[in-house]
Amino acid sequence: MNIFDILGPVMVGPSSSHTAGAVRIGYIARNLLQDIPCKVTVSFHGSFADTGTGHGTDKAVIAGLLGMQPDDIRIPDSFVYAQKEKLQFSFQRVNIRGAHPNTVVLDMEGRQGRSLSVQASSLGGGRVMINQIDGITVNFTAEKPTLIVHNLDQPGHVAEVTSMLSHKCVNIATMQLFRDKRGGYAVMVLETDQPVPAESIRWLEHLEGIIKVTYINLEENERS
Repeated sequence: MNIFDILGPVMVGPSSSHTAGAVRIGYIARNLLQDIPCKVTVSFHGSFADTGTGHGTDKAVIAGLLGMQPDDIRIPDSFVYAQKEKLQFSFQRVNIRGAHPNTVVLDMEGRQGRSLSVQASSLGGGRVMINQIDGITVNFTAEKPTLIVHNLDQPGHVAEVTSMLSHKCVNIATMQLFRDKRGGYAVMVLETDQPVPAESIRWLEHLEGIIKVTYINLEENERS
């Protein structure tokens, strides 16, 4: 437990889960897209759908997609800023079986043609969990540098990724492996103690059998 579990995050209210958490989800999704969002469909589930408007969850998600942080005083006016930034957005309700009550799905398109679907949940105290990317389970918090490798389920890919990280002196904090079926589509999710060098990510992208590589390091992005 840390101090934020007791006091909550520094934020523009009214709710750490419905407002601060929603801003953080939008901010993480923007970084995962690796593009400036120009169009997004926001699908709210559970409590987000039932009470989100009163808590400003809709404005909070859009604020995060615009690159705002939970303590940004512009959050209540995020729709106005979205119009200035030419971000088109729409909202709808969904029912996702087994999902956390505070769950949202963001289907995004970027200015450079990138597209990404992110399902995430707000756990309270401003903490969030990214549950799925493009329909594939990932379950990470983005509190550490995180490398997501989408690949064909073939022998050798895990060894290639872990060997590269070892060579670059990057320690693996956690590692998760997912696949839809044997020999099908697979995903590696690795949280690391050190940043992953950009040239290493580009090297991974060109390996045979690698479909897509996504990397997020919020501390690095917030310093730049």
